[in-house]
Amino acid sequence: MPENTYERPELLAQYLNFHYGQEADMLPWDFGPKGALHFPVRCVRECLDQQRLPTGARALDVGCAVGRSTLELSRYCREAVGVDFSHTFIMAASLLCREGSLPYDLPEVGGISRRVEAHLPEGIDCAGISFRREDAQALPTDLGQFDVVLAANLLCRLPYPRKFLDRLPGLLNGGGQLIITTPHTWLETFTARDYWIGATPETGEPLEALKEILAPNFLFEGTRDLPFLIREHARKFQWSVAQASMWTRRSN
Repeated sequence: MPENTYERPELLAQYLNFHYGQEADMLPWDFGPKGALHFPVRCVRECLDQQRLPTGARALDVGCAVGRSTLELSRYCREAVGVDFSHTFIMAASLLCREGSLPYDLPEVGGISRRVEAHLPEGIDCAGISFRREDAQALPTDLGQFDVVLAANLLCRLPYPRKFLDRLPGLLNGGGQLIITTPHTWLETFTARDYWIGATPETGEPLEALKEILAPNFLFEGTRDLPFLIREHARKFQWSVAQASMWTRRSN
């Protein structure tokens, strides 16, 4: 993946709106797919089994972008760590947590935009939240172990996704929860075809390939479909459906 792919100002604004925008700014049309809004929040609320979390739980959000899911994880976990390869995204998430708000330019049409602000969600205490710039394919050992690991729409944007998957057993405590969401948008722009997780006639369905890789260390708990909507400008949107899969770390 080119190092600057997610460093561009327009993508920062797009993701700030995707994570923190007002509903009218995410989707200014009453007839649009409102069920696809607030995806970073729904990844946590709909996929995390809160009842299984131990006291003092730690959570890791890998590929956190500008951090909305990390913040949501902090509602249920004593510590929430967000990591992303984009320096721009990590700086924005950290600044928002520190300052409570962050302005950005929301595209309307052509070169016209308007100034809006992302705000820290109500009820979030940043004392237990941290953000770090890290490569998901080479996560450092000093991160420690966690009770929750979330990887939202990350796999199909990594040059070598297997490196991340192979690191997962060492990141999760026994009984810990792993949540992976992906729209399976495998593109050679990001990942050479030989490194796709399934998604080819030879390797089969991505979920089945993922099960084969994770089975030795993880118990498969099920899937759910999570639609999401990314605004490009007031009249153009990306509507996609991520497949969320939930797993439990086997106790050795």
